[in-house]
Amino acid sequence: MTAFDAPLEDQLTTVNAPRPPLAAVALVAIVGISAAWWALALWPLEPTAPNWLLRTREVCFGATHSGLPHAGGWLLLIGEPIGLVGFLIIVWGDELRRDLRRITSGNLGRIALLVVAVATVSGVFASIRRVAAVVAEGSGEPFSLTAELPARGKGAAPGLSLHDQRGERVSLAQFSGRWVIVTFAFGHCEDICPVIVEQARSARASENATEMPIIVVSLDPWRDTPDRLPTIAESWQLTGEDRVLSGSVAEVSAALDEWRIGRQRDPTTGIIAHGSTIVLVDPSGREAWRLEGAPQRIREAIRLALAEHAVR
Repeated sequence: MTAFDAPLEDQLTTVNAPRPPLAAVALVAIVGISAAWWALALWPLEPTAPNWLLRTREVCFGATHSGLPHAGGWLLLIGEPIGLVGFLIIVWGDELRRDLRRITSGNLGRIALLVVAVATVSGVFASIRRVAAVVAEGSGEPFSLTAELPARGKGAAPGLSLHDQRGERVSLAQFSGRWVIVTFAFGHCEDICPVIVEQARSARASENATEMPIIVVSLDPWRDTPDRLPTIAESWQLTGEDRVLSGSVAEVSAALDEWRIGRQRDPTTGIIAHGSTIVLVDPSGREAWRLEGAPQRIREAIRLALAEHAVR
């Protein structure tokens, strides 16, 4: 027997049966996923946090540990939920309004909606407090971390053998016997990269460590070709023995992997999501300190390096 063979009363019951509130479920899913992303980006982590978690935050949001996301990370955190909600309204606007009216028609639905609203507002205020605390404790310096300087490392730093802005092949071994500042950036980056390089330059200048060369390894060998390196070095005000290095995609990628540099490239736009890693390599070629874009900690590491050098 088909639905049309049933009595008229049963047919009307079938036609008028309430449909699932799919639009409201989609809205709750967007809120839940966004909350998870914000927690992943901003939840304070202990120094003993798993390496995979630190790398995930570095690749997705441009920071690790208690560092704040860079501009691209904030764009993801803020823009994605707004875009998803906007898309939901465009596609299912009428259904969403009907679902919300139906849900709030009962006490249980109103309570559930209130719980979601309170949780969302609480999360927003917690995020604001988190950002404010980092900025305040870091004296307003961008990408600052407030944890203590990590213990001095003893492991050997990975090697480097790439081309510089002078067209010369440069290896880390050439700087044996000297302290070296190594960081990672790319020429088309307009937000975090200039800041990272400037932080390294400013920290070196503030400690009068002019004899410490800065080596910037490109994250974008596709566009940072050897012929563009002089322009990049000039824009970042790298002078003297400072170097910006690049090479073929294969050899640069291999070098970045050896240095454990997390990154993710968008093949359509060429934009690369990455962290703000700065490494101090000691005169013996060991990785003394690995820092994540923290100006005050970079200065402290350089100060300790100079003191160690003076003792020797």
